[in-house]
Amino acid sequence: MITAEYKEKLEELQSKIDIYFADLDLLQRALTHKSYANENRDLNLKDNERLEFLGDSVLDIVVSEYMFNRYPDYPEGKLAKMRASVVSAPTLAAKARELDLGRYLLLGHGEEMTGGRKRSSILADAFEALVGSIYLDQDLDIAEDFIMKLMKVDIESAEAGEHIRDYKTTLQEMIQKRSNARPEYYVIEEKGPDHSKEFTVEVKFNDRSLGEGTGSSKKEAQQQAAKNALKKLK
Repeated sequence: MITAEYKEKLEELQSKIDIYFADLDLLQRALTHKSYANENRDLNLKDNERLEFLGDSVLDIVVSEYMFNRYPDYPEGKLAKMRASVVSAPTLAAKARELDLGRYLLLGHGEEMTGGRKRSSILADAFEALVGSIYLDQDLDIAEDFIMKLMKVDIESAEAGEHIRDYKTTLQEMIQKRSNARPEYYVIEEKGPDHSKEFTVEVKFNDRSLGEGTGSSKKEAQQQAAKNALKKLK
């Protein structure tokens, strides 16, 4: 049963993506986190995990077919590496943020209170579930159009070697599973002329150094520091 208030939200999302569902319950299911379904068993709602599974496969086939046709001379290994970058959780979470998908999620109280609407893992899963629901309600062509409108730029960035995984977010979420504190980043070295700077950044948590990274910008150096921290922690 979709409430009138939530139906308005779903209509807003449909307008945003320019896809209008024949089965609105399917769209609601794509946005229903298991925490909400578990806390509201009397509503007999299904969560989005099965749709997430389906959406993951739809993303793979759409992105794979596009790359196969777009880059006919690339070997299987390079195509696989590019696809892994494009359909990675950080990329899918970024696509969800572009749609402000967190605004439309149905979350349990605990997830709501701990920032679930902004959590990358939840957003990435919801994006996959949304793709799965579009495929089921419409068809593969509509799902493909939706995916390519959002992700063609990511494929091209991956091909150019510019697609950077969001290691900072991954590190922050790993730490926040155990603590409310956040990792902090410090520029410990800056060298080179203004037109060709190199920055070295250290990431710390509770005054403990987790890793360092270098890059041509502070953001790039932060990402490298987070990447090295993740390797160390894992």
